[in-house]
Amino acid sequence: MEPFTTLEAAAMPIDQPNLDTDQIIPARFLGKPRSMQIEALFKDLRAKPDFVMNQPGFAGAKIIVAERNFACGSSRENAVTVMMDNGFQAFIAPSFGDIFFNNCFQNGALPIRLAPARAAEIRAALHAKPGSPVKIDLVSQTVTGPDGKTDRFDIDSFRKDCLLKGVDEINLTLSYDAEITRFEAKQQQEMSWL
Repeated sequence: MEPFTTLEAAAMPIDQPNLDTDQIIPARFLGKPRSMQIEALFKDLRAKPDFVMNQPGFAGAKIIVAERNFACGSSRENAVTVMMDNGFQAFIAPSFGDIFFNNCFQNGALPIRLAPARAAEIRAALHAKPGSPVKIDLVSQTVTGPDGKTDRFDIDSFRKDCLLKGVDEINLTLSYDAEITRFEAKQQQEMSWL
């Protein structure tokens, strides 16, 4: 994983509440290799010409600003990885599906919860001026919208630290390999009956 510190990039608004993981990546694509899943992002929604991802002004967006309960539904890590493989690194919404929210951190993406009214303001500003940037600063825990307003967001300190370092829980544990080896050797010496 790459460290996540700041991100200033174009953002794409998604106004549909309760957009579930099957709409993010339909189940029929889950058995394919990850490299072949890239085209499956929002596959059925992109069949509709007015879907936001089809609009040229949102090409190259790295941030999604969504409605409530974004990425709810079935447990599939592919919902995070397919969006990351399409360039998205952060997600802003009033609420998220719990499993998606947790999977973001395991993959180096940042999910940010903002108040419903504020998320709606940011989406409206993005619709009014496609391609507008949103700035995220993880260190200060702030989001600055296209309107120049800055909001603070909450994040668990452990998860923040992992994102800043670019490590997941497994890599963090492995970074203590020498200490673990010393502990196990000492334990074997002191408690050989174990």
